[in-house]
Amino acid sequence: MNRIASNLLCAVMLIGGLLAGQSARAAALVCGLNNGKVASGTPIPIGSINGVTGPDDFSSSAKAAVAYFKCVNQNGGINGRPVDYLTADDQWRPETAASVAIKLVKDDNVVAMIGSNSIIECGANAPLYNRENVVVIDIGVVHECFTSKNIAPINEGPRLSGVGMERFAAEHLGVKKMACVGWNLPGSREWLCGGFEAWGRLHGVEVKTYMIDPSSSDYTSALLQAAEWHPDAILLCFTKGGIMQALSAAEDQDLGEKIKFMSLASGYVVGLPKAIGDYWNNRFWTDLEFTPLDGTGADNQNWLAIMDKYGSPSDPRDTFSQGGYLAAKIATAAMLKLDPNKIDRTSVANALRAVHDFHSDMMCGPWYFGNGSRHNANHVGMVAVAHDGDWKPASSCFNIDDPELEDILGAEKSARN
Repeated sequence: MNRIASNLLCAVMLIGGLLAGQSARAAALVCGLNNGKVASGTPIPIGSINGVTGPDDFSSSAKAAVAYFKCVNQNGGINGRPVDYLTADDQWRPETAASVAIKLVKDDNVVAMIGSNSIIECGANAPLYNRENVVVIDIGVVHECFTSKNIAPINEGPRLSGVGMERFAAEHLGVKKMACVGWNLPGSREWLCGGFEAWGRLHGVEVKTYMIDPSSSDYTSALLQAAEWHPDAILLCFTKGGIMQALSAAEDQDLGEKIKFMSLASGYVVGLPKAIGDYWNNRFWTDLEFTPLDGTGADNQNWLAIMDKYGSPSDPRDTFSQGGYLAAKIATAAMLKLDPNKIDRTSVANALRAVHDFHSDMMCGPWYFGNGSRHNANHVGMVAVAHDGDWKPASSCFNIDDPELEDILGAEKSARN
């Protein structure tokens, strides 16, 4: 086990105790009807598909949703009916993602998909959800998550996360040349790094792309190749596991001495700054898709407290967990407005599409679903830097001006007018 992996294991073991202490000081838990009565009616099936078995584990959002729905079920459920939260592992394989989705939609008759998080799932199943009128609030990862009428991500998504990081780097760190380094997965070069290139052309930042085969993950070779271009910054487009391996490889080559390293929001995890060590103190920045993990707002404290009581100490307290909590909270509030005897796929779809102007101290701006042909309501972000073994805020909330958002922003403006 290398130094970074060993340090992360130690940090994860401390997370439960640290967050339990925070939550003990928080107000009483709030979820659903909050009446202390165990729901005993007919269960309401809700699904979630996550990439668990593969290059990295994407299940933290579902684990947060599990904890939230457990709390709901212990506090009256959905007007007496408990949520039956059904999760599936797509194993990072499109055929598996399609198979488990068919089971959830056709056999289990889920009324919605809430808290999914996968690199494969949206691309494999968006047509199915459209045909079967299944509405999804997920943690969007790939382009298809942001181009479907039935899928509304709660998060910014990796493209906006990277554009936000790029904007911060240009405006506050003086970056003029940025290398985009990521796994060679469908859409990574065109949608992710291509998006950063598009923003850069408008704002004087040159971007060059370097892809890694996820089956080999030769981070050292890719980073050395990128370093030969002499960029001001390297943006890591991996999951947290890949980010840690890349930073370990970069440290071995002392690349952080001259190059600024940054990542998408997937790097924003409790314990990660301590795990990567002192070398990266004030040298590693990450985007935040939500507000800080240690935020003192009522919603953020409620998330932490629910994770402590209904989750496991080993469940990640990361940006995706925040998203899973928020998705479950939104779905619960929408269903509580319905006649419990008439909850079905159609009524839930209509209720979720009607969600608008949702506010939380965990988000920089309001969120909505709406009737648009695609969805990307979360487009205001923040940045943090690794500092003294923890995360330190490096910016306040700021708008992410991705050229691809033109239709979304236009629709928002029209709605306000």
